[in-house]
Amino acid sequence: MLKHLFIALVLPLGLAVAGPASAAVQASDVVNGAVDGFIRPAYASLQQHTASTAKAVKALCATPSQQALDAARVEFAGAVTAWSTIEIVRFGPITENNRLERMLYWPDRKGLGLKQVQAAVADKDASAADAAGIAGKSIAMQGLGALEFVLHGTDAETLAGKDGAYRCAYGLAIAGNVETIATDVSAAWAKPDGFAAQWASPSPDNPLYRDGSEAVTELMGAFINGLELVRDQRLKSFFGASSGEDKPKQAIYWRSGLTGAALAANLDGMNRLFQASNLGDALPKDERWIADSIEIQLVNGIAAAGKASGSAAEVLADPKRRAALEHFQLITSSLSNLFGTRLSAAFGLTAGFSSLDGD
Repeated sequence: MLKHLFIALVLPLGLAVAGPASAAVQASDVVNGAVDGFIRPAYASLQQHTASTAKAVKALCATPSQQALDAARVEFAGAVTAWSTIEIVRFGPITENNRLERMLYWPDRKGLGLKQVQAAVADKDASAADAAGIAGKSIAMQGLGALEFVLHGTDAETLAGKDGAYRCAYGLAIAGNVETIATDVSAAWAKPDGFAAQWASPSPDNPLYRDGSEAVTELMGAFINGLELVRDQRLKSFFGASSGEDKPKQAIYWRSGLTGAALAANLDGMNRLFQASNLGDALPKDERWIADSIEIQLVNGIAAAGKASGSAAEVLADPKRRAALEHFQLITSSLSNLFGTRLSAAFGLTAGFSSLDGD
């Protein structure tokens, strides 16, 4: 039964074979579901949130006040959540022109990026405060990490008054750059003859995907590599084996207190992508438990990360919230097994691949 269903996935996309326990499943159905049901709407949402952030920062620069600063920070949080929801899709248009790294330069293990941002603020680098000029700067100076420092880092309170004029102009340039990246990527995914069409139409002549197996493997990689990113890069960067080994200032978005929210959004994106692609429907009845388990664990992981919201230092100092992160870690390990071993095997795909090697 499983063999028949797998054939339905990997045959040329004009063909499909129905397994005894399910309707015919084509790779094109899976890919188109992922694109139309999650990827395009998620990038459109990112574009809207980055536009709102740029608008709020522009208002802050025009009329500095604590209220305007608070409003800009709220919009920034929305942009971070929107990005964290879609950032597990680390292929396609986001990989062109260094967009992925320009959107978020992280981890900054040696602090080189932070030093560049701090230097720009201290020196009042005019070229960094220009919407066109910032795009040519170091990738560490032009994305969400840099904007977080501007809005939440040392001396960010100056943004509420006239003394923060340059800092605000630099932040506006970053916000505009992030909006441009989001707009360009959303437009690229929306093109009817663009990357989405290539992904959904593999063939021997397709330079990216030769058959349905390669197309489905790309989708599976979003989950497998995404979980590795979330657990091994994001969580383990600051969450130690014991409380004495915790490093709160190594957490992503620690200045803005958005660490837990970002982790929750990462898994929420996986959940929405899994639902939209209908991968569970491609399984025979006796394998459906895999999909059910994945859905349960994703929901549990989102809830666990949500309980760890707030300042990373405060979360780690609170036994209950720290326990939620420990639970989150266990859940992501379970999900890695479900996706990388169970589901991959069910589809006859090779597990254990990673696009994060060497990062």
